[in-house]
Amino acid sequence: PHAINLFQRAMFGSKKFPPPCVMGTEDIMSKKAHGTSNTPVQDNLRWSVDQQTADRICNFNRHYAEHSGYFEGSTKFMDEARKSEQITFYDSNTGKPLFIAPKGRTMEEFLVESRAHGWPSFRDQEVVWQNVRVLPDGETVSLAGTHLGHNLPDGKGSRYCINLVSVAGNPK
Repeated sequence: PHAINLFQRAMFGSKKFPPPCVMGTEDIMSKKAHGTSNTPVQDNLRWSVDQQTADRICNFNRHYAEHSGYFEGSTKFMDEARKSEQITFYDSNTGKPLFIAPKGRTMEEFLVESRAHGWPSFRDQEVVWQNVRVLPDGETVSLAGTHLGHNLPDGKGSRYCINLVSVAGNPK
């Protein structure tokens, strides 16, 4: 793990992102009973996301992502998004809320930005900070140790590019 941390810092640097971003430390992602989490992903993930892919990305991964555009073509997410004004995205392991979108923009604006980047893309006001942290290399994680994606800021500020498989849980 120490070598990975050094590699991450060398590749991505160590950053502090501006508020309201809540920074976390590497211990959140320490080895637990099931990879970086205490439990595997839920059995009945939303939007027909692939459970094996979800478990691998959420719990046994720190760097990789579902393929670009997965949320559009391989799932039923777009069906729900087209008929919703707002969606709550839950941790695929714990069912805790992680993101509520859109906030401060329309669903169409949220989807256009997400399509442009290839992954659901959230802004600061859409993050449930009680359950989400950003590590110094930009990795975005849940407090339960679920790998979510990365903070890739742009000219508008922090932009959280998140794997749909990581936020397809059901509320608990």
